[in-house]
Amino acid sequence: MSTARGLWVTFEGGDGVGKTTQARLLQEALEAEGRTVVRTREPGGSDVGRLVRDIVLHHRGDIAPRAEALLYAADRAHHVATVVRPAIGRGEVVIQDRYLDSSVAYQGAGRVLDAGEVRALSLWAAEGALPDVTVLLDLDPAAARRRLDADDKPFDRLEAEKEEFHARVRDAFLALAADEPARFLVLDASRPVTELAGAVRARVAAALDAPGGDVGGGR
Repeated sequence: MSTARGLWVTFEGGDGVGKTTQARLLQEALEAEGRTVVRTREPGGSDVGRLVRDIVLHHRGDIAPRAEALLYAADRAHHVATVVRPAIGRGEVVIQDRYLDSSVAYQGAGRVLDAGEVRALSLWAAEGALPDVTVLLDLDPAAARRRLDADDKPFDRLEAEKEEFHARVRDAFLALAADEPARFLVLDASRPVTELAGAVRARVAAALDAPGGDVGGGR
C-alpha cells in the first residue's frame, strides 16, 4: 500500500494498564487490512534506545531527576529521526508504546520537575513531532499494581515507585488529555480487552480516513 498515508499512534498510561496488549491487537487488525505496521517503544525502539532503556529502567543506583529526563529526551531525538519519521514517510502506521506524554507525567509530575520544561525539552529533541492519535489507558494505580503483582516479574525502577508517585503520574496523564482532546482517546482500562480494542480501532480508522495533509501535527 505504497500510496497509503502514514499514521502515528501512541499508547500512554501507567504501568500495568494494558498498553502492550492493545498495541498488539491494533497491529494485528491493521495488518489484516493489508497495512504495513511498525511497532516500537520509548525508550528502547532503536539501537541507541536499548542502551538508554537499560540505564533508566534497570540501573541499580540513583539517577538525578534532570539526568533521567535528559536521557529520555536523547533517546527520543534518535528514535524519531531514525525510526518514526522514516516509517511515516513510507506511508506506514507507527504504533508506539510511550512518547513525550510519559516524560511529562513521569519525569514532570512523578519526579516533581517542571512539566512545561520537560515537554519543551522533548519537543525540541523531536523537532516538534506529535502523534496523530494518543490512546490513554486510564486505571486506578492500585488496580494497576495488582496486575503487575500477578505477572510475578521483577519491577523496574519506575514500577517500583510508591503509590503517591503513580497517583501523580495518573493525574498528569489525565490533565494532558484534557488539554489536547483532539489528539487523545481516553479509555477506562478496566473495561474488557475486546471492547477497548474496538474503541481503539474505530478511532484509528477515523484518523486514517481523514483528509490528507500534515499528518501528525508537529511533523
